[in-house]
Amino acid sequence: MAQDRKRQMPNILITGTPGTGKTTTSSALADAAQLRHVAIGDLVKEKNLHDGWDDELQCYIINEDLVCDELEDLMEEGGIIVDHHGCDFFPERWFDRVVVLQTENSILYDRLTKRGYEGAKLSNNIECEIFQILLEEANESYQENIVVALRSDTVDDVARNVETLADWVKNWHPVS
Repeated sequence: MAQDRKRQMPNILITGTPGTGKTTTSSALADAAQLRHVAIGDLVKEKNLHDGWDDELQCYIINEDLVCDELEDLMEEGGIIVDHHGCDFFPERWFDRVVVLQTENSILYDRLTKRGYEGAKLSNNIECEIFQILLEEANESYQENIVVALRSDTVDDVARNVETLADWVKNWHPVS
């Protein structure tokens, strides 16, 4: 059971390939629904929750155990939006909704190249989106009824997603 009886507000995981709008969506939803946004990439840097730097992929090697230890108490409180490109290492009990943002490949390519992605980092992320790796990972890691895939190609998509998710938060009730 994903819902923790102690929580009065839901926890949401927003995942997707880099460039799909996770941080934009998470920030806007946090404002709209009065939830706290935790960007895992920022947390890893701020709290040193990594095992070094990967030169090929140009990113930190996240220590998943340290991340989970850092978040445990916060997640029990509820009202948290976790924003991360992976989802399979978080405990299933933490989340009431898992959102996988998806972006059309050519749009994603443009977003990532504008960020300076190139080489293996660019091709790995595009392939991840093409093969819907994160949706598959979410479906394998969480109950099917809490996983939802949302299109995130345009500003209008983001606004619609935030509205949809804010409505879901408003109507969420803890397990009694």
